[in-house]
Amino acid sequence: MGYHQRVGSGRDSGRARGMRRREKAKAKSKGQNRRSGGAYVLEEDHVSTPEEVVDRTLKRLRNLGNQVFAVSPFSEHFGRWLVDLRVVLSEFESSSIVGVDDEFLKQRSQVFSNVELELEKRRSEEASGGEAFKSLSANRILLEQIEKEHVTRMRDAERKNDVEIKRLSSNVDGLKQELDRIAQMKTGIFRGFSKKAKARKETEATQRLNLAQKELASAEQNFASKQERLRDECEKRKQPVIEQMRAMEKELENQDVDGSLGARKTACENLINAVNAFIERKAN
Repeated sequence: MGYHQRVGSGRDSGRARGMRRREKAKAKSKGQNRRSGGAYVLEEDHVSTPEEVVDRTLKRLRNLGNQVFAVSPFSEHFGRWLVDLRVVLSEFESSSIVGVDDEFLKQRSQVFSNVELELEKRRSEEASGGEAFKSLSANRILLEQIEKEHVTRMRDAERKNDVEIKRLSSNVDGLKQELDRIAQMKTGIFRGFSKKAKARKETEATQRLNLAQKELASAEQNFASKQERLRDECEKRKQPVIEQMRAMEKELENQDVDGSLGARKTACENLINAVNAFIERKAN
């Protein structure tokens, strides 16, 4: 029986020692938690000075003003940027040690209104980019169609001119041959053809030849004028299409660059000026 009591006593003492070790560990852990918690409380208890609040606000505004959106569509970043800007101003305005006045709130509201309008304008321009690309493609097709129509009209004119020139040239050649035959004709009493009649025939044939040559030269000149006219008409049709294509290409090129940077930078600079002006008013 004594043996059993000693065994039981050993178990109890072992449990006691284990409990003491656990309690020490818990106490140590609590001590660490209290120290950790104490450090946290110290951090939370730190109150920023007005100078720190202002400096932090100005720094964040400068960062937002210099932020560049590298990848299009840039309008996808506008909403987030405006949220970040509102957060910066909200934290500044809600600081109890700052206490902004109505003048600052008025200036801030105006800046926000201006930058929102500018960003909305840029958003609309980006949205039209897809339509500009479609229109650019359509204008390229239209330009090709105008060129094809011009080529077709020029070929038709050339074909008609070739037929007319061939006819007139044949007439000129025939008259020249006739004039040569007349020149070779013999005159005399026994030939039944007087010099006077020969001269009259030569005169008539020469007149007809001159007229035929004038018609040929006129036809050639008319064809040259018609070619020039067709080219002018083609260029007149192409010009507005080309100008529109250039405008669209420029618009698409501009959309490859963050065009909102200027408006956003200006907004942040105006807010920085508003903060500085408020600080000066408060100091006075």
